[in-house]
Amino acid sequence: QVQVVESGGGWVQPGGSLRLSCAVSGSEYSIYVMGWYRQAAGKQRELVADIQSGGTTNYADAVKGRFTISRDNAKNAVYLQMNSLQPEDTAVYFCHVLYFHVGYWGQGTLVTVSS
Repeated sequence: QVQVVESGGGWVQPGGSLRLSCAVSGSEYSIYVMGWYRQAAGKQRELVADIQSGGTTNYADAVKGRFTISRDNAKNAVYLQMNSLQPEDTAVYFCHVLYFHVGYWGQGTLVTVSS
């Protein structure tokens, strides 16, 4: 059974940085797409960034130039480096992976940006 576990959330002041990590276990084969979504209070969950197994990346306009997604295929892990964080980035961040056409979600990690 595929399990997805995020880590690295927390509180940071505006302009600061955080790095989120996501570890995937239970996948025997390569994971096609790994990504990060976020959900702010009272809003719908939205895509932040994703990365395909070959390295192709996709970013939401709101985070382009500030966030960087990367993955380690050998470790079945995906990361999100978040720089120049702003209060509007406050949300629960979820890791999502697509494995054999089935999507799996982590439990989420809270990122709070405030002074």
